[in-house]
Amino acid sequence: MGITSGDDAGVYRIDRDRALVQTTDFFTPIVDDPYAYGQIAATNAMSDVYAMGGRPLTALNLMGMPVDLVPPNVIQRILRGGAAKIKEAKCNLVGGHTIRNPEPIYGLAVTGMVSPRHMLTNAKARAGDLLILTKPLGTGIITTGIKRDLTNRLLERRVIAMMSKLNNAGPELAERGLLRSAVDVTGFGLLGHLGAMCRASHVGAEIYADRVPAIHGEVLDLIAAGCVPAGSRDNLAYANPFTEWDGVSDVQKTLLTDAQTSGGLLLSVPQKNVDKVLKLLKRFDTPCAAIIGRIVRSAKPKIKVSR
Repeated sequence: MGITSGDDAGVYRIDRDRALVQTTDFFTPIVDDPYAYGQIAATNAMSDVYAMGGRPLTALNLMGMPVDLVPPNVIQRILRGGAAKIKEAKCNLVGGHTIRNPEPIYGLAVTGMVSPRHMLTNAKARAGDLLILTKPLGTGIITTGIKRDLTNRLLERRVIAMMSKLNNAGPELAERGLLRSAVDVTGFGLLGHLGAMCRASHVGAEIYADRVPAIHGEVLDLIAAGCVPAGSRDNLAYANPFTEWDGVSDVQKTLLTDAQTSGGLLLSVPQKNVDKVLKLLKRFDTPCAAIIGRIVRSAKPKIKVSR
């Protein structure tokens, strides 16, 4: 797997039984707490490996800091937050690189391991598969609300916990052969990433908007009040040409295209495996295990969204 596939990570086969999964991700702070920022950034970077059915093996810190503005103790807290999540993932932090930068950035370069036989891609979804989402939506809306001082501390803690939750159910599901396809829901929003899956798999999809969970009911109020990041607005404009809307409100459209940071996995699951998948997701304590739609036959990679 390389840059042309549109998958979550690159994969390089070593031999018949082993392949390396390689990815990198970093971003500017989205919350005020340095430790939480480090946790979220590390979780987000490792998620691409999980989405491919792999297990993170090693990680390198990537950091840019305006050292004249950010004191050393804040930098240390960011790195400690990242290290805590790397350790939780049973991954090894083996070094990194830091530069001076006008704005803080932090993330990881991650190498994982996967069996070529069990590797997940976004290109194998088939008509009849059910779509299961493992984290509710709304991180882009809520973090924008935090920046605009429109949220309370309870909602802030809730979204931080959501973004810091590892997607480590991915490799377990892959190794058991329970999934057909998977994708990590991040910056392009649910419909953007589902659209990529449909294009790669030469199928269409149906989404039931009322079944798609939001992190909290307050998310919908924030959308109605216009608290929508530019990235989410761009995602909606991008998704409109390949999406058919049927009785869906503007608020729901925005939620379905909200740019996620460290979002969940979107799983394409054969119907015969759904009960086993839901049981395993419960064991991994995923924030949700919502059946939100299905894969359908289609000459074009269209998505129909109905209530």
